[in-house]
Formats: sequence, C-alpha cells, structure tokens
Amino acid sequence: MAKSLPLGNKSGERTSESDFEDLKRKIHGKLVDKLDLSRVGELDDSVLRTQVRMVVEHLCDQEDTLLNRSERERLIDEVLDETFGFGPLELLLKDNTISDIMINGPKHIYCERRGRMEKSPVTFRDNSHLLQIIDRIVSKVGRRVDEVSPMVDARLPDGSRVNAIIPPLALDGACVSIRRFGSNPLKLEDLLNYKAFTPEMVMLLEGACKARLNTVISGGTGSGKTTLLNTLSSFISNHDRIVTIEDAAELQLQQEHIVRLETRPPNIEGKGQVTATDLVKNALRMRPERIIIGECRGAETLDMLQAMNTGHEGSMTTLHANTPRDALARMETMIMMSGFELPIKAMRQQIASAVNLIVQANRLQGGPRKITYITEIIGMEGDTIVMQDIFRFIQEGIDENGKAYGHFLCTGIRPKCMERLEQAGVRLPASAFKQRVMMQC
Repeated sequence: MAKSLPLGNKSGERTSESDFEDLKRKIHGKLVDKLDLSRVGELDDSVLRTQVRMVVEHLCDQEDTLLNRSERERLIDEVLDETFGFGPLELLLKDNTISDIMINGPKHIYCERRGRMEKSPVTFRDNSHLLQIIDRIVSKVGRRVDEVSPMVDARLPDGSRVNAIIPPLALDGACVSIRRFGSNPLKLEDLLNYKAFTPEMVMLLEGACKARLNTVISGGTGSGKTTLLNTLSSFISNHDRIVTIEDAAELQLQQEHIVRLETRPPNIEGKGQVTATDLVKNALRMRPERIIIGECRGAETLDMLQAMNTGHEGSMTTLHANTPRDALARMETMIMMSGFELPIKAMRQQIASAVNLIVQANRLQGGPRKITYITEIIGMEGDTIVMQDIFRFIQEGIDENGKAYGHFLCTGIRPKCMERLEQAGVRLPASAFKQRVMMQC
C-alpha cells in the first residue's frame, strides 16, 4: 500500500488502515468480476484506464462507506495500480528522483535518492502480494519465477532492470532489486552538467565513435556504464546497421537501423536456453556494421573480440572492473570461460588488436559518478599489453556532505589513435591534450 494518509470519514472519525485495505480488496475483486477480459486488449491503454476508472467510481458509490474526497481518490488510484500497474511500486516508479529500489520482503523497501539510501513507507500486504507483482513484471517479458526457477532477470516497460529472487532461496520473503532507467534517459548535456566528464573528454569519445574505434566501458555496479553506453551510442551514424545483444534489454539507442536481440533462459525442462555467445555468433550472419553487447560476462567475450577484429569496427560493450588494467585481466578470465585453452600471449594479442579505448566509470563515495580514466591501448611489448592514460579523475577528499571531490587531469599524452580520427575527418585541437588540470569538481 502507499504511504499511510490520515484516514477519516465525514464525521471526523478515524478509519483504520486495515479497513481501507479490506475495502480496496473488495472493490478490486468486484472490478475483476466486471471486466470483459476478451476486450481489454482491444482498447488503447489511456481509453481503457479512463473507462475502468468510471467503473471503480461507480463501485465506490455502491459501497456504504464514508470516505472523504482525498481517501476516495487514493482508493481509486490504488485499485487502478493493482489492476493495470505494479501495485504499491507505482508510487515509487513515478518518483524520478529515485535511482534504485530494493525490496527485502513485503514490509522492508529501500530507495536510493540522490546517492543516499533511505527506507520507504511503501509496503506490500504480504509475501503473496509481492509475489503477485513480481510475476506480473516477469510475465510481461516472457519469463517466469517459481520454486523450480527462483531467480530471474527482467525489465520494466521503461527499460529499468529488475532482478528477483524468491523463497526458498530468499529466507525472509521475496527480494527484488530495480535499477531505474527512466523513459527520459540522461543525455550528454545532463552528464556534462553533473560534471561526470569534461568537454575535452567528450570530444575524444565522440571522435572515437565517428572514427569507429572499438570501445570497452568498464566500471563497478551502479557506476553508470549503461547510461554512458547510451550516451556514446548517440554519436553513431544513422546509416550504420547496429545489432544490440543483452540479457535484459535496457539500451535505448536513438538510431533507426537497429536490431535488438535478447538472451533467453532455459524453460521448465531445462531446454531452450539462448546465450549471449549464441546471439553474437548469429549476429555475425546478420551483416552488422557495429555490434553492441550490453555487458560481457563470460564466453561471449572471445566472440566479441573476434568480431571487433574482423570488420565490425566501432563495436562497444561494458564489463565489470575497477580500473582499466583490471578490465584487461577480466577479459582474459572471460576468454578462458569459452573453453579454449589459448596461450596468455595469444589472448592478449587478441585484446590489444581488438580494443582501442577503455573508458572507466566509477561511483564515488556519496553518489557522484565520474569517468575516472580514458585509457588507450597502444599495442604489445613482449607479453604485456601497453596502455596510456589520456584523461584521469583524481579524488582529493570528502566534503562536509560526505561526497567525494577532486579534479579532472589531462595527462598531456597525444593519443596514438589521432591518425585514425583525422582519416575519418575528425579534427581535434592540439590544446585539448595539453597537460593541465581541466576541472575541479
């Protein structure tokens, strides 16, 4: 239910919250009995919601209750949310300041708002109510969650990522984690305003996309990798054929010529699974000009690197790592997961020849998200991959509000890829790479 409001009737007597919930369930049950489910799919959502609202108002009139106007409106809204939306979650999903929603059982819901964690007054009736909402979320994307398959990844209609785990694996009731990804994703101007990076860094990243450099975005959980990938993809030409591969589709690319692919978990018999590796192999037969993998987690990394090396320049992916050097080690580990026993040197040669830039994103203490490194891979020296940092963010300390602060630094190194940028018609001023502190933030 939504946050408790002072409930009272026309005579000023207080109505208990449990009576309100009983009334809501009663009206919701009557509404389900009245709905012609065969016609629900024929009507536009806005028209259907308007018509159902009229029915709910009529049902409220039939009940011998003394609700005031605010209580009546709250009752109608919550019945509609239970019918068409995700129940109590709707109140949180409408709040654009919330970036993460974490549900630890039906009575304990936490939100992250502006980088700070806080407990929400929103609760579910019981675990059955929570399980019903989880089932509604995952069924909309053709997935299931039950005792046989108690873990699931899904997405909301706006692209927000959802992970759910239910009993018997979750001991204190079903747990849900929602990574918000609003219908209006952050754009380049927003990230510049938030000082996630500097204009000089944007110039290089834009040039890298236009010159078809292969880019890996590295970062920890919640560091903004997917948001950054969406932002960088806006620099891709509308004429390129792009194939995206994800576990739960959340990328919101703006180009017209896009093929979106999504992995599939096994069915109840353990069959029918389609992995990211399968999709990468199939994507190579679809004449893509760029392949974008939402996140490399395993064996698909080797196929992605081979695609980058065989005519699919300008491809991008994300992976979990804390520094650019850690990202290289992680790629080596994921290549080993493919089952091929490649020599270390051969693996590193694959990486060095395929990847041009590593963009490191980090979520700093207190919530700010920054690009902390833009690192170029320039080749091999013996058995070691040689890299050079073009831009860095140096953290200086923590302010009185508990937020990290520091400065962006240009290292003064001219990128080796400048030749490719110039061949693609991208001209960057030499002053962009002059050694200096670019911005304090």
